[in-house]
Order: sequence, then structure tokens, then C-alpha cells
Amino acid sequence: MHIPDGYLSPSTCAVLYTGAAAGWYSALKRLKRVLLSRVIPLISVFAAFSFVVMMFNLPLPGGTTGHALGVTVAAIVLGPSGAILALSIAIAIQALFFGDGGISTLGANCFNMAIVGSLVAYASYRLIAAGAPLTSRRRVVAAAMAGYLAVNAAALLAAVEFGIQPVLFHDANGTPLYAPYRLSVAIPAMMIGHLTFAGLAEAAISAGLVAYLQVADPALLCGTSGVAASDAGIAERPAARSLPALWIAIAALMLATPLGILAAGTAWGEWSPAQLAKSPPIAQDINSPQSVPTGLQRLSNLWTAPFPAYAPSFVRSRGFGYLLSAMFGVGFLLAVSLVLRLLLLRHRRREYSA
Repeated sequence: MHIPDGYLSPSTCAVLYTGAAAGWYSALKRLKRVLLSRVIPLISVFAAFSFVVMMFNLPLPGGTTGHALGVTVAAIVLGPSGAILALSIAIAIQALFFGDGGISTLGANCFNMAIVGSLVAYASYRLIAAGAPLTSRRRVVAAAMAGYLAVNAAALLAAVEFGIQPVLFHDANGTPLYAPYRLSVAIPAMMIGHLTFAGLAEAAISAGLVAYLQVADPALLCGTSGVAASDAGIAERPAARSLPALWIAIAALMLATPLGILAAGTAWGEWSPAQLAKSPPIAQDINSPQSVPTGLQRLSNLWTAPFPAYAPSFVRSRGFGYLLSAMFGVGFLLAVSLVLRLLLLRHRRREYSA
């Protein structure tokens, strides 16, 4: 679902960057109304959670792979604004440091997974769980259904973005310049795997975490539930008290990331030009060119990530390199969170003393 550089035309990327920028602006504007020093650590936690969850590749039909997003539980705890920022940060780190998704397509990937994924997850959860007690089983079911819908909505958008490229952008001979697969190929190829496996994985993760939080820290579920903590008989606690347990859970998940590369194959639509030239069976299309599209080839070298494919060049073991990449990503997010929080606290002290 991480669209690489070259698969979308520059104009498509510009439109989706505009849509993503509108989502980022709206999210930041809404979060200014709350206590940022309290929200930033939670955003960092769920950005790290999403980053790690997306490293677990699932085998999909046709020899490709997919993954959950971790967007649903972020939307349930943080609301859509916090989830948009958390997922966008995770996706940006993946693109910049590991080449998982492109730089030109960063707006598209954030729009699909972070913005639309968060909005669909939040709206679905609120609709299905409306009126249910905070610790009810219906909220667990609502989280599962919201996760399934969110992942498939993001996948469908990516499929449409792929599929319109050969229709809108081609040379005088009709040869596609960017992604070469039409809607009739892109939609089934993307959706079969997400409707069956990736969507169910997001559903299971979302339901499991909401069930856990109902027992361990139901106060975290109050923000978007429509139920006040006092009405639910729950003592409202500072978010900071929940952070250590959340970070420990992420650390445990991070240590298991080498399991994420056991699934063979590459996600559909994420092939490099060299892989695309080999025409994987699921990518075949009678309307596709025999060679790699020229626009795709040109833009594919737009950015060279320091640790492409989560495989640091100085590490021989693929599994250990994958683990080090996970540690780097999570550590980077934790460090940025701590620095931002310290800066905010220092700024507030200056305001009080002025």
C-alpha cells in the first residue's frame, strides 16, 4: 500500500499532497485546542506502534504481501486529528529512512492511510459503538469492524490511483508513462488481499487492543467514546501514567519484527523498476508495455534512502538488520517526542514567568 516513486504522475502527486496538507493543517489546528505536552507523547506512542505493525508482512494471494496499519486504535484513542499526525509521521519515517514508499508519493500515502484511514476508522467506530458502555463488548466489535473498513478504504484509494495512471498519462502510442495497470487489474489485485488477510489483521489488532485497554486503562478510550470518564465511573488519569506500559508493549512487538520478513514476495505495486521488468504473474496485464514505463523509471531514483528495504548495508543478517531498523525508527520517534515535550514545557515556563 506504500506507493513508490514513479508509479504516480507528478500532477497526481501534487493533487494528493494538497489533500494531505489540508488534512495535516486541520489536524494541527484542532490539536492546538488541547494540552500539547500531553498529546505529543501519545502521538509518538501510536506513531511507533503503527511503524512497527507495518513491518509485519502477511502473505497474500498471488505471491505478494500486505500488512495492517495500526490506524484504528490510534483513531479510537487520539481521535482522527491525532491519528492523522501519528500515521503521517510513521509513513514519513518509512519513506525517508527506509525507502518504504516514495518521496513524491508521500502525500498520496499519507492521504490514503493516515487521513482517509483515520477518518473511516473513527467514523465507523463511533457509529457502530454509539450508546454502548465504555467497557462493553460492542465496542470491541466496533473496533474490529472499523479496522477492517479503514484498511480496505485505504487500499481501494491506492488501487484507484494506480488504475487511472495509464488512462490519463500515456505517450502518443498509448504506452503508459507511470503505473501501467488499469483499474480492471489494480482494483482486484489490491483488494483481494486486503479484503481477506490485511483487513482481518487490522480488525484483530484493533479489537484486541481495545479489549486490553478496557481492562488496563479505560480512561484512554474516553476521549472519542462520547462517554465522560465520570459517567463511566472511571478516574481520569494523566496520559503520562499509561505511557510506560505502552512503550513496553511496543518494545516487545519490536523484538518480534524479524518474523515480519518470513512472508516471501513484495507488496503489489511496490516493485522496483528491475522487479517490474520481470513481470510478476499477478502484475501481468495485456495492456502493459514490455519495458518499464519511462516516467516510472525516471522518478524511481528521486530519493535514495539510507537503509533501503530495512536492510542496513553494514549488517549481514537480514533478520538482525530488520530488527535494527525497527529499533532505529522507534528510537527516533521516542527521541523526537522527548525533545518536543521539553521544548513545550520550557516555553510554557517562560510564559508563566513573563
